[in-house]
Amino acid sequence: MMRWRLLLMMCMLRLMVPTGFAQNRGQVNPYYQTYDNQVTGRTYFSRKFTTVVLNDRGSYTLRYRPNTTLNFGVGATYKWATLNLAYGFGFLNPEGGRGKTRYLDLQFHSYGRKISVDVLGQFYNGFYLGPKGTAAPDDRFYLRPDLKVRALGGSVQYIVNHEKFSYRAAFLQNEWQQKSAGSLLVGLEMFAGSIRADSTIIPTTIDQTLAADQITRFSFVEFGPNIGYAYTYVYNKHYFVTGAAVLSLDLGYNNVVGERTRDHHFGLNPNTLFRISGGYNSTSWAITALYVSNALRLANQEGPTPTLRTGNFRVILTHRFRPSKKIKKYLEPIEEIQEQIE
Repeated sequence: MMRWRLLLMMCMLRLMVPTGFAQNRGQVNPYYQTYDNQVTGRTYFSRKFTTVVLNDRGSYTLRYRPNTTLNFGVGATYKWATLNLAYGFGFLNPEGGRGKTRYLDLQFHSYGRKISVDVLGQFYNGFYLGPKGTAAPDDRFYLRPDLKVRALGGSVQYIVNHEKFSYRAAFLQNEWQQKSAGSLLVGLEMFAGSIRADSTIIPTTIDQTLAADQITRFSFVEFGPNIGYAYTYVYNKHYFVTGAAVLSLDLGYNNVVGERTRDHHFGLNPNTLFRISGGYNSTSWAITALYVSNALRLANQEGPTPTLRTGNFRVILTHRFRPSKKIKKYLEPIEEIQEQIE
């Protein structure tokens, strides 16, 4: 019973990508080594974020940021399953006058052999404008506890050159890329969400004309194809830098609501997804710093164009080891599912 509870927790916290996940047994890959039969344990520091950017085509740019925490976490990966647990301790997050943010940030980045999947679930209450002095006295932040962001959606990419290029080595640490390689990425994405507040989102001190319209909500739905490229440069077998860029062209519908206006806009939105990772990798140990950033642009409209930027920064220390017989008993459900995948 205990094993099935552990399996259920892993399934809830990590997406499973079955297609093409398993490496053929007995096959030696000269580009990367895989450690599916070992436990990849990790400790890490991470910070997630969702930023609302309002750009009035050169006149001004507003950045509403959440007061998120720097988290310390531990986790493990075995075959297809990953479980990470993190908490933002008080001594890592001193108060800085940025107000309070209540949030649930669900970011799933699943890296399979042939498929990568990114799923977002963003639920944020409370933002501030940075830097200090923007729409506020010079020594203070402009606080918006009433500003809320809701966003759901995801994207999927097929890794064309999966026989030579490993996403998991750079971002999941259960593989080791030993030779430089890259791959074309192709896929689809879909997102929906809203940005809303109790009063005008544009401060009066920034733009009196738009503030008078009392715009209190932007909502959107977007869908479209994406294409990109990822590459890992390896130096002396152990040191690596991985970069990936994905561009999508989504058909979007945007709704703008205010006391004096209610507009609907259709358009094509060039959204972007960037990843970068670098560090040291070996048979047993790895240390990695990674950054993932996703930009969702709303359909073209008069006035400032909203962009929703989500992301995650993480520094990870990883150690791989073979599980003992006692531990393997708890891992048997994962192995059973792995056999079905293969």
